[in-house]
Amino acid sequence: MKNTKAKSMVKVAVIAALYAALTYAEALLIPGSTTAAVQFRVSEALNVLALFMPEAIPGLTLGCVLSNLYSIGQGLPLDMIFGSLATLGATLCIWFLRNAKIKSYPLFAMLMPALWNGVIVGWEIEYFFVDGGFHFDDFLFQGGCVALGELAVMAILGTALYYAIIKRGLDKKLM
Repeated sequence: MKNTKAKSMVKVAVIAALYAALTYAEALLIPGSTTAAVQFRVSEALNVLALFMPEAIPGLTLGCVLSNLYSIGQGLPLDMIFGSLATLGATLCIWFLRNAKIKSYPLFAMLMPALWNGVIVGWEIEYFFVDGGFHFDDFLFQGGCVALGELAVMAILGTALYYAIIKRGLDKKLM
């Protein structure tokens, strides 16, 4: 008899731990690369897992919460809330858009981390961390910087991970 609830909980925990461990390791090796406005957070490539299993949604969100504990020490306590909400929104959209493909590539789903993080984290930066109040043009700049980093991660590492999962047939095993 298979305990699917326990398997699901293990998947969530492993994904959360992997996301947090990758983020902490990168922050240690390349300071600022995981928390700057234009960041290249390697762990964000794991968003691809939301294409293949719903457990990735809470796993990545929890991993983001855990990894953003590091941000509190850098004076960014709100990033734990808003960054994690952006991850939740992005992964939910990835799951719902997983079958919308252009030539077998889930382009719309792959753009979701850039969109959600660009809007939410861009707003967070402009509203809470820039003096002088909220300015829409500055928000577009801040959001664009965040989205650019997310887009780079998903285009390079996320795409490589996606095709590696497909090529090895892991997509069938993960579902």
